Amino acid sequence: MSRRLRWLALSLAGLVALCIAIIGSFAQAERSVPWKIAVTAQPIEAFMRSEPELKRFGLLEFRGGLSLSSNESHFGGISGIRFEADGDRFLAITDRGFWLRGTLKSESGRPVAMADVEMAPMLAAGGGAITARGWYDTESLAVDGGLVYVGVERVDRILRFDFGASGVLAPGQPINVPAAMRTIPKNQGIEGMVFVPKGQPLGGTLIALSERGLDAAGNTRGFLIGGSSRGEFAIRRAADFDITDAALIPGGDLLILERHFSWRSGIGMRIRRIPLAAIKPGALVDGPVLIEAGNSHQIDNMEGLAAQRTAAGETIITIVSDDNFNPLQRTILLRFALVDE
Repeated sequence: MSRRLRWLALSLAGLVALCIAIIGSFAQAERSVPWKIAVTAQPIEAFMRSEPELKRFGLLEFRGGLSLSSNESHFGGISGIRFEADGDRFLAITDRGFWLRGTLKSESGRPVAMADVEMAPMLAAGGGAITARGWYDTESLAVDGGLVYVGVERVDRILRFDFGASGVLAPGQPINVPAAMRTIPKNQGIEGMVFVPKGQPLGGTLIALSERGLDAAGNTRGFLIGGSSRGEFAIRRAADFDITDAALIPGGDLLILERHFSWRSGIGMRIRRIPLAAIKPGALVDGPVLIEAGNSHQIDNMEGLAAQRTAAGETIITIVSDDNFNPLQRTILLRFALVDE
């Protein structure tokens, strides 16, 4: 099958799977208690198929990966992930409005399995799943201590959940968002969010990045919500890459995960590093590419990004894919170490 026909078949299968997923999400609305699921993990030993011994890619060093699957029909579509300070426990979201949490098991820094995994629907204030209100396409995730923020792209909303009080049973309360955020074209809205801790530039600010909401100059729009410097800024856009997530290097800069797709060249991804101090209302920001990958690498539709600092001072970057609930795609998790520090 030619590459063009392969991607056409993938897209059609994804559309069918999405329709089934949405119907399933509404059927799940009454199941609000978290339930355990089994996740099978197959190791990804090499990031580049043609050179399996290669470990260094740009400014990152490949530490290993997993191809993940489950018999749970709601597993998949992972669009955001965050890790606790110990680096093992994680919280993720799926784009059909579900929480996914568990423990990532590692051996010598290499991911080997997922354990204690459970799922639950995101709940709305007043009761019921958020999908019952037509709130899905949950694409972005940010954490501020016990508070968790989730961006709902389809309706241009950001929900705040008090995890410190109620965990996954916390209802999502919509927060005030800039009116300009609602002017972004449909399905090009908020895809990446980070909350900046106090003591850093923009401390106390929620940074929200659009997927492909462009300003008059063709650059990608971002928003500063709360904090002392509210407003809009832009990220320089190049080579038709769209933003799919963002993460903060602990005590450092902003990382943005980007995706590219065309019928001719297939799928690609890259990570850029943006100086946090350069971000302010009205600014146009840019930064170096840490890694770029394409068809010759072990990637899929990479949508989730997390960064954490180990006790030894090493910065670990985790990327996960959204399989669109499509049997022709994969849910994969990749881990790298930042080696330029």
